[in-house]
Amino acid sequence: MTAELVRGQNHPLSQARLEIRVSAGTPIVTAATLGDEQGRIHGVECVAHPGAPTLPGLEVSRQAAADHRLAVDLDAMPEAVHRVSVLLALPTGSGGGPTRFGAVAAPFVAITGLDGTEVVGYTITGLEAESAVVALELYRRQGAWKVRAIGQGYAGGLAELLTDQGLPQAHQLAVSINEAVAQGMARSVPAPPPRTDGDRSRQAAAPALGPDQGGPAPQGASSPVPPQPTSPYGTQEPGVPGQPTPPSTSPYGTQTPGVPGQPTPQPSYQGGSGATDPTQPSAPTGGGPIDYSHPRRQNAAPPPPPPTAPPAQPGQPAQPVAGDATGWSMEERLYNQVWGMFEDLARTTAAYRSAVDFADSRMEKELDQVLSDPRSRIGGQGDAAREAAQAKHAQLVNQARATLDRDIAQLTAESEVVEPALPPAYARWDNPVWHGYRVPMEIPMALRLGDLHLPESDRLRIPMLVRLPLERGLWIDSGPGGSLDGSFTDSHDLRRLAMEEAVAHAARLLAVYPAGEFTVHVIDPAGSGAQALAPLVQTGVLAAPPALGAAGVADVLARLTQRVDLVQMAVRGGAPDSLPPGFDTSEQLLIVNDFPHGFDDRAVNQLRYLADEGPAVGVHLMMVADREEASGYGPLLDPLWRSLLRLTPVPDDHLADPWVGHAWTYEPSLVPPDSQVLQQVLAQVAAARAKHW
Repeated sequence: MTAELVRGQNHPLSQARLEIRVSAGTPIVTAATLGDEQGRIHGVECVAHPGAPTLPGLEVSRQAAADHRLAVDLDAMPEAVHRVSVLLALPTGSGGGPTRFGAVAAPFVAITGLDGTEVVGYTITGLEAESAVVALELYRRQGAWKVRAIGQGYAGGLAELLTDQGLPQAHQLAVSINEAVAQGMARSVPAPPPRTDGDRSRQAAAPALGPDQGGPAPQGASSPVPPQPTSPYGTQEPGVPGQPTPPSTSPYGTQTPGVPGQPTPQPSYQGGSGATDPTQPSAPTGGGPIDYSHPRRQNAAPPPPPPTAPPAQPGQPAQPVAGDATGWSMEERLYNQVWGMFEDLARTTAAYRSAVDFADSRMEKELDQVLSDPRSRIGGQGDAAREAAQAKHAQLVNQARATLDRDIAQLTAESEVVEPALPPAYARWDNPVWHGYRVPMEIPMALRLGDLHLPESDRLRIPMLVRLPLERGLWIDSGPGGSLDGSFTDSHDLRRLAMEEAVAHAARLLAVYPAGEFTVHVIDPAGSGAQALAPLVQTGVLAAPPALGAAGVADVLARLTQRVDLVQMAVRGGAPDSLPPGFDTSEQLLIVNDFPHGFDDRAVNQLRYLADEGPAVGVHLMMVADREEASGYGPLLDPLWRSLLRLTPVPDDHLADPWVGHAWTYEPSLVPPDSQVLQQVLAQVAAARAKHW
């Protein structure tokens, strides 16, 4: 998966031979420098530029262009090279071209393998008056290469940039680079034409048809306009509202040449006697457009455009809008927007942590240099060097924190807009949307299980959404030690909170499924969860009263296990319609409380079977248990715990992020105290179920 970097973030490079791709909205110049451990370059022979594009292990473009490809071979780099800096600059003397990056689109830099697989990507934002920028830095550390997103701009152009890297002949080299670029400006590649959001598909002009192909014969000096193909989504031309597009007269439909997979409407056929096939629409006789659509095929209408944000004040970020992500429905847009917020928070936090690590390592290196000289260990010179190193460290950390705070503020503003707009399946229990709840007609895309946050942004909560139907069961850990602050240490409180969380999840699942399409079973051998289960029992939304004792446990597990066997045999045999008459085809959820009390070896094996095979055939497991209490079974239950998604009744940072390595704190979504919203929602679910049956 491509790693999208932000300023200061680094990423390891596993390949030696790479390609660096640069895309900009205007012709720019690319160059690269080879530096030592401190990043300093020792001569013009260490700079690859259009006048001298090739160095050992490195080759850059020979002219200004809107798109560049730089070849890098890290294994061919000299031993003395520890840093490779990729430079971008606007050409000078280009005859009225842009002179600062703030006036053009933000450049994008990507590192790919030789097969074209993108490894990292970085969009250079925040540039204003700068005309040259250090985009990326490939650096060697402990024998391994990494890449860091730099984004450091220079208003003084290449001369100031090269001077900052320690090149004595910086001004002379900058002049020679600009002269080499000026000589090749006639060969520069112009930027591609801007593409509007409404035109994302390739459009190919339809060929003009001659008289022998059904086209009009040329008359006079004017050439006829070639007919355009009809869009499969209607006759409206993209970008021109309300204007019809002339239909194509080709008998093969509307497929655009070179674009495979586009739907092709079928022509209407006529018999030899001229009678029209009654199953096809008749062709108009007055030369009007022919309807090539299938009479019984209903093409889905394209999604309405997402809402647009009001224009922002100069110098201020755009106001967030709920549902401005991509998607065919508002529900899908909100789902994608929530995941976009999650990714943005992960990226900006990773950039902050990477910047702090860089500041720490830089300060340690500077202090080591000071201490390595015996003359500077004591006295005023050593103290001054230490203070300077600490001041640089504080400056870097403060800059990183300011960037993080800015991003968190934008995400917080977006969250304040998105949260009230979420549908019931995505909303917290205290959201007013539950007061207008109605039993849905369709299954939603996802379900909210709680909130996620990071230590650097404790006040910003990101909804934790999982796709439906559930692909794995849930395990609500009622064991001790589940609280970060140690406020819950009593096992009785943890068990009660765990069971309340299970009831809240079950109620949400019942509420977001259509009537009669979700069924809940409960196993409570000792009856210890009676108080928490009261809302489910009193409203009558359970399939049966909670099963008590060993006999009740065996009965429920036997019925659900048999159900899984029957559905599996029917599906594998290719005869899903052969299920017994009256078979309940709804999704099934089994809540298990007080495990392993009241469970024998057979019941344990049945639980493992349901956890492994159940989700594929619509049987889901929700365990409320303390793993330590089941330790007597030894490693037998390890596969069971691993197959379930672990949740906690109190905030806990146990959810790992495999993308950037964060440990996210999970906070359950519970019903507010003294709220009647759960009973009201379940009452509507029960009434709808009664009408359904």
